[in-house]
Amino acid sequence: MKIGSLTENLTYKEDKPAITVLLKTKTSKEIRIVMKKGQLMKEHKAPFPIVIEIFEGTIDFGVKGDKQLLNKGDLIALDENVPHDLRCIDDCIVRLSISNMDTTDRVKNLI
Repeated sequence: MKIGSLTENLTYKEDKPAITVLLKTKTSKEIRIVMKKGQLMKEHKAPFPIVIEIFEGTIDFGVKGDKQLLNKGDLIALDENVPHDLRCIDDCIVRLSISNMDTTDRVKNLI
């Protein structure tokens, strides 16, 4: 059994989103992204399908140039290689689920 927390040891960085790996399983990695209002994650693609949950706050989520406002409690799933970006509207906590075949360094290099 493994336990992680989306709300413990939160750090909001002034200059960029904070990315923390919370859990690793046989098939996935659960990553917490903590963003302050106005922070961005530039357009990128994931090599495997992903799931994003907005645990707290609001983000403007761009998919292939179309924007979708995502609020606390919203989930979105994307197939592999779909261009997307994030802009934080209100301080937020985002949970990102990625394949174990993907790398956390790829995510960290986006900021």
